[in-house]
Amino acid sequence: MKKIKLWLKAVRAPFFTATIVPVILGSIIAWYAAHTFNWFYFWLTMLGIVLCHSGTNLANDYFDHTSRNDWVNKTPTPFSGGSRMIQDNLIPAKQILAASLLSFALAAAIGLYLNYVTGGKIILAIGVIGIALGFFYTASPLRLGYRGFGFGEFATGMGFGPLVVVGAYFVQTQKLDWLPLWASIPVGILIALVLYINEFPDYDADKEVNKRTLPVVLGKRKAAVLYYILIALTYLWIIGGVVLKTFPILSLLTLLTLPVAIKAIRTLSRNYEKVYELMPANAATIVLHLTFGIILSLGFFLHKLLIN
Repeated sequence: MKKIKLWLKAVRAPFFTATIVPVILGSIIAWYAAHTFNWFYFWLTMLGIVLCHSGTNLANDYFDHTSRNDWVNKTPTPFSGGSRMIQDNLIPAKQILAASLLSFALAAAIGLYLNYVTGGKIILAIGVIGIALGFFYTASPLRLGYRGFGFGEFATGMGFGPLVVVGAYFVQTQKLDWLPLWASIPVGILIALVLYINEFPDYDADKEVNKRTLPVVLGKRKAAVLYYILIALTYLWIIGGVVLKTFPILSLLTLLTLPVAIKAIRTLSRNYEKVYELMPANAATIVLHLTFGIILSLGFFLHKLLIN
């Protein structure tokens, strides 16, 4: 039981909401738009994406270990600084890397099966891109999270937004459509913001190892302003989608999450230079992504029920 708890902490299981939400959203939109839903494919997709997320987290721990990033981090929090399994001598680095590769291999096996049953090469392409984004976020030669100019944040938003939502939709319908892509944008922005706000406490360590995250490149004050802008964009995107009749009107239920967004913004505005005082904003951003994504999915679900 102790080893299981260690590995759950190593893969950062509480953050799996990042993958659960887009799978649910893509699958419900498939039912909404194409009148189809396969529970077996749904759960298989969920397992494959969770395994890919697990591999990503473990790879990040390993390569942030080899770059010394997590070693020079003197202020880790439950939201930042890695799982600390290697730094606390709880799991050897080689085992972390091996577990990462195993997770990716299992995810790839599921992806290959889904690609076979859905036909074409769409799931294969999505899977290859997703695994590459996850592994090379910190691994050489790409090291997307270290490059600056938003590469790491964009990769996270893309990997846990459009790729998963569109992929889950395609598994259910065996076709591509614009609707899941448009609906994935705010969810992708919000998961990128989960990573983004977690980079504030890592500022000193990231700067020391030349990990050019947006807070390092922009400075914390300007980076906080960008956070506010992106939060606003998620709500404007939904409102615009409803006005243009791309999204059902019940998508406006996502506005119910505004108090959570306001809490995160206020906490960040007061504490962007601090570490532990910022933690309520870190937590609020995770809750915002989860509740926004679930309520958006619920909007499509309820609209489908009401029109039938």
